[in-house]
Amino acid sequence: MLADAGLTPRVLRPDEQFEALDFGIGLTNAAARTTRGSGDLRRGDFDRERLERLAEELNPRAIAFVGKEAYRGLFGERPELGPQQRTLGDVGLFVLPSTSPANAAVPYDERLRWFEALREWLEPVDRPAVRALVLDASDRVLLVEFVDAVGQVWWATPGGGIGEGESPEETLRRELREELGLREFDLGPEIWWREHTFTWMGRILRAHERIHLVRVERHEPAPEIDLEAEGVHEVRWWTLAELEAAVETLVPRRLPRFLCELLEHGPPPAPIDVGV
Repeated sequence: MLADAGLTPRVLRPDEQFEALDFGIGLTNAAARTTRGSGDLRRGDFDRERLERLAEELNPRAIAFVGKEAYRGLFGERPELGPQQRTLGDVGLFVLPSTSPANAAVPYDERLRWFEALREWLEPVDRPAVRALVLDASDRVLLVEFVDAVGQVWWATPGGGIGEGESPEETLRRELREELGLREFDLGPEIWWREHTFTWMGRILRAHERIHLVRVERHEPAPEIDLEAEGVHEVRWWTLAELEAAVETLVPRRLPRFLCELLEHGPPPAPIDVGV
């Protein structure tokens, strides 16, 4: 299946499983115990903590499960084939049909179709975006809370993808109006940039973000659209001390450090890469 779908350049023998690493593919077990069939496995046979640890340490683009039972055993939910709404941090999840002889009722060509869909899905969608670091007179920063389909939370600067035919400034003014109700402001310099590949709502995105400084005296956030439809659940001001003490995931992750440098030294002469 891997070879016919174009994920490897040739068929690998079982004893060559570790050579799959040369092609950017790692193979592992969802459950370590050998049984006659997936129906003989129990919840305790699946090690979800190990999978989460692999996702965090190796940070692969995605994890694909060969068979619905592998996914169900780890997450306790019955999936459909294809990309999932659930992620492990930034790592996407995809469910393939089982390649077991027990699944012989599903034709080879149908199973191959899903492996080919996986290969296509793994190619990120480029998403140019523009965001704003909005600071008030007290040097508080305005962040939006993103919550995905399974409750994972990120706090990020407001903004979004550049629409077709829009300039970056037009996009940013639209986004700040929609997300914050902020209409009157002077657009400051581009201070930061970041590139990041992640999975959101079943799609792998490669974001190219430009981040501008926006200064306001004061502002009470009043979104003008239904933000929950976009995965945004809250908008609020943060002090630097609150950011430094935060246990929540911040985007970028080193936001407190870069904000501290900005407040101490002012805007940089050229935009700084703030990383993931």
